[in-house]
Amino acid sequence: MRRTEADLDRVAETESIFALSNGWLGWRGNLDEGEPYGMPGSYLNGLHERHGIDYPEDGYAFPQHSDTVVSAPNAALIRLWVGDEPLDLRTGTVRHHERVLDLRAGLLERHTEWISPGGHGVRVRSTRLVSLARRPVAAVRWEVEPLDGPVQVRVCADLLANQRVPERADDPRAATVLEDPLVAEYRRADGADGVLVHRTEHSGQRVAVAVTHLVDAPDTTATDTDCAADRIRLTLSGPLHPGQRLRLVRFAGYECAPTGTPDQPATDAPDGTSGQPVAEAPDGSAEGGPGGSVQGRADRPAADVVPTPVELAGQAVTAAAEARSAGWDALVTEQRAAFAAAWTTADVVLDGDPELQQATRFALFHLLQAGRADGDRTIPAKGLTGNGYDGHVLWDTEGYVLPVLTYVAPAMARAALRWRHAHLTEARERAAELRLSGASFPWRTIGGRECSGYWPAGTAGLHLNADIADAVLRYVAATGDDGFLAGAGLELLVETARLWHGFGHWSDDGSFHLPGVTGPDEYSALVDDNVFTNLMARRNLRGAADAADAYPEQAARLGVAAAEVAGWRAAADAVHLPYDRKRGVHQQSAGFTGLPEWDFDGTDPEADYPLLLHFPYLELYRRQVVKQADLVLAMLRSPGDFTAEEKARNFAYYEARTVRDSSLSSPAQAVLAAEVGHLDLAYDHFAESVLQDLEDLGDKTGDGLHLAALAGAWIALVQGFGGMRDDRGELSFAPRLPGRLNRLAFSLLWHGQRLQVTVTPDEVRYELPDAGPETGVDLWHDGTRIRVTGGAPCVRPLPALPDPGPEPTAPPGRRPARRA
Repeated sequence: MRRTEADLDRVAETESIFALSNGWLGWRGNLDEGEPYGMPGSYLNGLHERHGIDYPEDGYAFPQHSDTVVSAPNAALIRLWVGDEPLDLRTGTVRHHERVLDLRAGLLERHTEWISPGGHGVRVRSTRLVSLARRPVAAVRWEVEPLDGPVQVRVCADLLANQRVPERADDPRAATVLEDPLVAEYRRADGADGVLVHRTEHSGQRVAVAVTHLVDAPDTTATDTDCAADRIRLTLSGPLHPGQRLRLVRFAGYECAPTGTPDQPATDAPDGTSGQPVAEAPDGSAEGGPGGSVQGRADRPAADVVPTPVELAGQAVTAAAEARSAGWDALVTEQRAAFAAAWTTADVVLDGDPELQQATRFALFHLLQAGRADGDRTIPAKGLTGNGYDGHVLWDTEGYVLPVLTYVAPAMARAALRWRHAHLTEARERAAELRLSGASFPWRTIGGRECSGYWPAGTAGLHLNADIADAVLRYVAATGDDGFLAGAGLELLVETARLWHGFGHWSDDGSFHLPGVTGPDEYSALVDDNVFTNLMARRNLRGAADAADAYPEQAARLGVAAAEVAGWRAAADAVHLPYDRKRGVHQQSAGFTGLPEWDFDGTDPEADYPLLLHFPYLELYRRQVVKQADLVLAMLRSPGDFTAEEKARNFAYYEARTVRDSSLSSPAQAVLAAEVGHLDLAYDHFAESVLQDLEDLGDKTGDGLHLAALAGAWIALVQGFGGMRDDRGELSFAPRLPGRLNRLAFSLLWHGQRLQVTVTPDEVRYELPDAGPETGVDLWHDGTRIRVTGGAPCVRPLPALPDPGPEPTAPPGRRPARRA
């Protein structure tokens, strides 16, 4: 991925696109010199601060606090002065500027040739990485050399806390900006190296960042280190003559841990900081030193042991020192190897559209670096690429991201589900607060508690609980991980099933209803019998019952009795799905098709979207206008519950009413358009999803990437054109190839075997490239069961396309752009 212009009008978007992450640590793609910037960001997964929510009129069970992601101290800043003039792309003359995101190697490279206003020219090169192999480590190699004649340079490599974050007040979806959220606790400088420790005042977290350096510079270069509460600065200064260069390699180690005192007000210490004073001895060291008794990451304190500032500093110092000892080249080699292994399964090949091929790999790259197999964290909606949505985890993770990672990086999916399980206590407490049974997971969260202050589109979105259960069932079906199912998976299924069974209502005719919920379409709130929610709840209930029967001893320890399991099955069998017989379509929710139509003729396609920023929710809620795929998403998640004819009629009806004011919409629309035979429309929806951030289609990329839309690109390709379905615990395929493509090839993992699928205009080829002839996988092709072995590919003709009829209409101006 390459950008060859400074493009200062899109600097925030570029920072998101060029972000690097390893699922624990994320660096936004800010310029090395820090200016200009759209939003600085150096994130640790889960690092946040808590603040109050103010309501004009408070109500029972309204969340009283929210969490907002905050930046950890930033170790990526390397500022340059040429003479007395700072390198700034807004000044002087930019003779060359290029940034390259190497998707194979996981490296961000920068090459700039700049002539200062005073006429002095320099060439700056840098390469960054956030290590996949080393959880707490990021590094940057930076160098400067003169272009034509001698120059005087000053290089300041900063470790900086509490960077100023600009506030965006024109969009309610933008993040809350907290001023100086980190309170200094400890600092230490040792020659050219140093460490800072800070804590959050209310959320009870402590973060330590250490930096160590390798310097290659002329003998005339002077070195100085400055250490303050919020900044450690290494300064290198001196002349550079033609043929000379100054090179700096910085290794950073990041650690985070609880302080043990959340939500306790801080007191001012004698030196003006809050809480524990910033400790610093006269020689720049501290008693015990950050090395101390810490022997390395293997001996880090257990989760229930609170490390002191000095101990946490020691962990960060150790991580940085180990990276420096290994050396820059070793980090690069490890990074290339990690991505090479990941790409073996994750890569998707599109022959015929080079732009979307590159965009697809960009999407998958960011998914691969969004999570960790060995982590205890999940994946926020923006990953670690920005502070959009306050850094919250939403249903995007289980609804879109995990359905991809389950098949290309299943250990990441398992880790994300274990994070949900780790927060079952908070989910049970929230359910009790809402007078519900079981567990009610938060609509928006970082630390496990509900952070959404708008309950009609938050708390009422109970389908999140079934999305989590669905992700559990999909993961177990794909991996055969019975150990997970017998433990964390079973408990998640049981507690979410209890929610539905207690929440639902039995009508006089014996059907089971879920009243007063909000489905995926957030332009319809507090509705009865949302089809998506009902179908997902049914799967949740049946999945919990099956798991309880499979593991009776474990279920008994959770208090599950035979009568409860029978009740789950009875409710699942009686779930009501509203249907409009007059129009021949399923209703998104009970009564939806009888609501007034939206006045699309009176809606300006250029000025009135997204509707939520221009119309009151009262108007949106009472009309037939769909923010994002809802009934269509139900047909994707539960394809066996609809006939082919129902899918075609439903798709046409809801396509005409869906305005796609959410990046979550196009992937599902692409899959169903492909299934019913509208391949050109499906391709256009796929293009919109995969280009969501590269073309900043929603004007929100500057706040961070839309990981669900990026995951949706894989969903559109593999489930849409690959025709893959997985709702019955088995794999089935019914591929169809759009006219723009000559070949579609992808892999996925099924019970530990890599299944490779190649679709061409005439046939589809199924292979197990890594298996021997005795190994096989059973699957369905176009309704026929086949067995694929490692001995030879299994080749089948492409299924015949259904006759789709005329392409469905979309709301005026809301059809995805046609790919030329």
